Amino acid sequence: MDKSNMKTITLPRLNKLTPTLESTALKLLEEAGELAQAIGKFRNLSGENYVVDEQVMENIASELADTAQTCITMMYVLEETHGVDIDKVIEQHIAKLKQKGYCD
Repeated sequence: MDKSNMKTITLPRLNKLTPTLESTALKLLEEAGELAQAIGKFRNLSGENYVVDEQVMENIASELADTAQTCITMMYVLEETHGVDIDKVIEQHIAKLKQKGYCD
């Protein structure tokens, strides 16, 4: 894979939480909803008039990071509680992307 087309984003395993598959799935839906709301405001879909500025873009990025963190938390749950080999899943995912021509 061409490494110039990759960005590594590392997110931590969160402390002081005891997430389950179900609680994490619900949290993911909540975070995805907040991301959709931020994008809706960017596109003025809420009926409110928002000026698209750096703060709006930062809010979208922040909600996206919250959503990504929740996805990572679910991967930790799958790995630690259910024995899923996440490294293998990621390798298979990248192979699928290559097969579809989405990356080199």
